[in-house]
Amino acid sequence: MEKRLTAEGLEKGDEAWIVVDRDHWDETHLDALHAWSQEKGNRGFALSNPKFEYWLLLHFEDGVGIRSAGDCDRRLRAHMPDYRKSLASASITESGIREAIRRARNRDRPPTSGWPREPGQTTVYRLVERILFRPDA
Repeated sequence: MEKRLTAEGLEKGDEAWIVVDRDHWDETHLDALHAWSQEKGNRGFALSNPKFEYWLLLHFEDGVGIRSAGDCDRRLRAHMPDYRKSLASASITESGIREAIRRARNRDRPPTSGWPREPGQTTVYRLVERILFRPDA
């Protein structure tokens, strides 16, 4: 990200976000990504725990009780039996996005100041809110 930002920079109002899932990342690496996001006001770090598909699951349900990547996959397939990583954008609706934001925000109480360390949480909603509700949109 630093290499790209050095080469291209950010224009006024732009933000740089790193989005990852928990997967098998070492905590020290995730701490470093979070620290990077705190260095400047136009940076962000969003993480889904245990995996990005948890954010997708929140489009359909509250996502309570997810403790592993397998739990997440099983529950997501109940809503999207044909789910593949190359998901067609038509599978995601505006109302589903708004519900996912609401559900993720409700599960992020009190709001995490770092990254979601426990399975069944995501901060991806913060990025999506920035995209959907930015003042110049």
